[in-house]
Amino acid sequence: MHGRGQQETGACVKLFYQSMGVARRSETGPYATALTKVLTGAALPGTDIGVFGLSPGRALADQYRYLEHLDTAEILDNGLRAEKEGYDAFLIGNVFEPGLHELREVLNIPVLGLLESSVHLACLMGANFSIVNVNPKFVRRVTENVASTGLSSRMVSIDRMTFEGGRAVDRGFEDAAVCAEVVRQFSDAARVGIGKGAETVIPAGGIVMTMLAHAGVHAVDGVPIVNGLIALLKMAEMAVQIRRLTGAFTSKQMMYAPPTGTLLTDIRAVYGDHVYPGAV
Repeated sequence: MHGRGQQETGACVKLFYQSMGVARRSETGPYATALTKVLTGAALPGTDIGVFGLSPGRALADQYRYLEHLDTAEILDNGLRAEKEGYDAFLIGNVFEPGLHELREVLNIPVLGLLESSVHLACLMGANFSIVNVNPKFVRRVTENVASTGLSSRMVSIDRMTFEGGRAVDRGFEDAAVCAEVVRQFSDAARVGIGKGAETVIPAGGIVMTMLAHAGVHAVDGVPIVNGLIALLKMAEMAVQIRRLTGAFTSKQMMYAPPTGTLLTDIRAVYGDHVYPGAV
């Protein structure tokens, strides 16, 4: 636990960014390189952000709930690893946010998700928002996650690009024509929501967020794009500073309360002493 005190707020911030797209397309490929560049370029001086994927053969199709369930175990392990290795926050860079609530229960450091951060920031930037989707199977999951924030009434619409599959979009990091097509399709879809009254627009997908930032596109017809990569990074920096100033960030009452006492002892006897670090 970080102690309180104004003097600590300027200390280095160490963030663990958990990507799913990087896992599918390697940690050294064009997407990973562009993602890391966007994040490091947006970070404050003193913020150190590490971008990590999952093991080979994971995160192949995260829009499928069964496969997401299989992948989530590794994300949970990475969260425990992050706290043990001294990271100040764990960032889930995926709009489905697998493991978000489980890790808030088990960890002491802030845990933040891509869509949740985007939606909350969008509602600070405008009265409402629309979402631009890249896969029809995303719609239900995105709708559920927005509902879990309590902000469904601020969502105008979910509109869709015609690109499907991350690999098709990937080419835009090396091919200017593909990049321009991604931006065009996003802009056309965004205009549908803007026409319905949306005051901000959220891309639903880390790879499209990265492509837009890579292209320097941050608005459509004057309407701000809420780039979730930047939103998640900035929310994380803020969360770490709040924890350093006050001694707490994630509430450990009710929903995120860890087990204690004899129950905790019994749990650790079965699952290992590493679970629920800091709980007593």
